[in-house]
Amino acid sequence: MKRLLLLLLLAASTALAAPRVGTHPGYTRVVFDLPRPASARTPTSSTQVTGGRVTVRLSVPLAAARGRLSAPGVTGYTVAGQTVTVTLTPGGRKATATVLPPRSGQPARLVIDVPTGAGAAARSPAAPVRPAAVTRPAGTARPARPVVVLDAGHGGIDQGMRSRWVTEAEVTLDVARRVRDELRRHGVEVVMSRESNRHLSANKSTDLDLRSRLATNAKTTAFVSIHVNASTNPAAHGIETYYFGQPLAGQNRSLAVRENGGGSLGQELTRRAANNAQNLLGDLLAQAKVSFSRSLAQKVQSRLISATGALNRGVQTDAFYVIRNPTTAAVLIEIGFGSSPVEGPRLAQPAYRDRVATAIARAILDFVHAE
Repeated sequence: MKRLLLLLLLAASTALAAPRVGTHPGYTRVVFDLPRPASARTPTSSTQVTGGRVTVRLSVPLAAARGRLSAPGVTGYTVAGQTVTVTLTPGGRKATATVLPPRSGQPARLVIDVPTGAGAAARSPAAPVRPAAVTRPAGTARPARPVVVLDAGHGGIDQGMRSRWVTEAEVTLDVARRVRDELRRHGVEVVMSRESNRHLSANKSTDLDLRSRLATNAKTTAFVSIHVNASTNPAAHGIETYYFGQPLAGQNRSLAVRENGGGSLGQELTRRAANNAQNLLGDLLAQAKVSFSRSLAQKVQSRLISATGALNRGVQTDAFYVIRNPTTAAVLIEIGFGSSPVEGPRLAQPAYRDRVATAIARAILDFVHAE
C-alpha cells in the first residue's frame, strides 16, 4: 500500500513536467501543460530551432525535468526554469511552437509540432487537429484525418453478460456501429474490431490482444472499448469509464477479471496487466498515453451522464487487458448494467442506444479536436 501511494504521489508531482506526446500523419505533437496560476493570462514565448533542437523560452517557469521521448521525430526533452528544449532525431531541423490560451477548464499549453515526413506540409503553428470534410474537390490530395478504433466488447463464442433483457455482445456491437456512423459523418476514419457477432480468436487472451493491437500504430488517435456491466445485486446501476492503470485502493477487481475473460484466465490476464501498470511511471511515453487516456475518459463520462441521466459511477483506472497495449489514448466504457431492472430494459431500446452512441461520438470528437 505504501509503495502504491508513493507511486501515485510521484505521478502527481511529475504530471506537469512530463509532456503529452501525440503521433499524427506527417507530424509529432509534444504538449506541455503550463502552471495553472499562469492560466489567467496566456504566457508568451520565443522559439529557436538549431543543431537538432527546438528551444522555447517562456515567460513562466516550469518544474525542472528531463527524459526520453520515443516518438517519430523526437528523442528527448529538458525543462529548466523558463526554458523548454526538445531534442529532434538526426537530421531534424524544423519545428513550430506556440502557446495556446487556457480554455474549457484546460490550462495554457505549450505545443511543439515536429514534421515527420512528406505529409507534414506547412501548417499553422499548433493548429487544432480537426477532422477533414468527407467531400473534397476532385483532384485534391486526401487530407490527414483522425483514426479511431472502436472495439465492440465480446462477440462470437464469448457473448459477455446476459440478462432477461439484453446480451452484451449484441448491445456493444449495435452501439459501436452507431458511434461509427456518427464519427464518419464528421470525417473521422473508423476501424472496427468486429462488424458482426464474431470473435477474433477462440483463445480469449489472443482475442483481447488482437483487438488492442489494432491501435498500436502511429496513425491511431484513440481506442474505445464498449461494454455492458453486470452485478448479482439488482440495485447496481450507472455508467463508468476506465483508463489503464492500477486500481484505486480498495477497488473491486471482479469487473477487470470478468472483462479479461473470467475465471482463472481472467485472473491471470489481470495480474499481467496490473504488473504492466506498475511499470508505467518508468516510461515517459506511457505517462503521456495515460494523460491522454484520462482526458478522453473524462470527456466520455461527462457526455454520457449528461445525455442519459444515469448514475455517475465516475472515471476510474484498472488493469483491463484490452487497453494495456494501444500506443494512443485508450478507454473502456461500461455503458450501464444489463442486469438492472431499470437499465437492462433501457439498453434494449434502440432510441436509448442511440443516445449513448451519440454521447460517445461527441466526446471522441471533442477529444480529437482538443490537441
